[in-house]
Order: sequence, then structure tokens, then C-alpha cells
Amino acid sequence: MKALKKYTAAGLLTCASLGATSGCSSVMTHTGPSQGYYPGTRASASVLTDDDSSWAMKPLAAIDLPFSAVMDTLLLPWDYYRNDDTDSPRERVRRSEQQNRTADGLSQAAPMVSNSPTP
Repeated sequence: MKALKKYTAAGLLTCASLGATSGCSSVMTHTGPSQGYYPGTRASASVLTDDDSSWAMKPLAAIDLPFSAVMDTLLLPWDYYRNDDTDSPRERVRRSEQQNRTADGLSQAAPMVSNSPTP
């Protein structure tokens, strides 16, 4: 009985750590601009099928694939909400700078002074 409790705790700890560390592709793809539905699953699958992926990444992507599929399924409402948002953060900053004419103000700024001696 004692051994069963010991192995049960180890099994739960293993499952919890696998669940906490997996789904990485899903989390990484959801932090950037909208990439459609199931972006983490597609990213893991592309690593598996890509010939340029290293031998060390393919097993990690294979382990991550089912967890990313579950995470992508849980994040489907978020993907549906962001479906029309196709701009990247960089594109939004560029558009904001154009609207505020930030580049015009920067072009009129004084040049930076260098402290290094000129030869």
C-alpha cells in the first residue's frame, strides 16, 4: 500500500510537470499577432515535417503537439475574438508613428554627440 501511494505521487508529479511545461508552441504563437486557429498545433507540426529542424527539436515538438492541441482548443474563443486583428504589434507602432508624425520630430532633433576623440 505504501509503495502504491509512493508511485501515485510520483506519477501525479510527472503528469503535472509535463502539463505545465508543454503547450509551449501554443503559448508562444498566442503572444504575437493573430495567426488564425490552432497556431500552436500548426507550428509543432511544421517543426516535425521540416527537413531543416534539428534532431533535438523533433522529439520536443512531438511531445508538445498534443498539449498544444489541447491548449489551442481551450484558446479557441480568444482566437475567434482576435480573428479580425491581423496587425502585428510592430505594424501598429509604425502606423501610430505615422499618424503622430514622430519621424518628422526625430529628423529635426539635434545630432548625438560622441565622447570618443576623433582621429
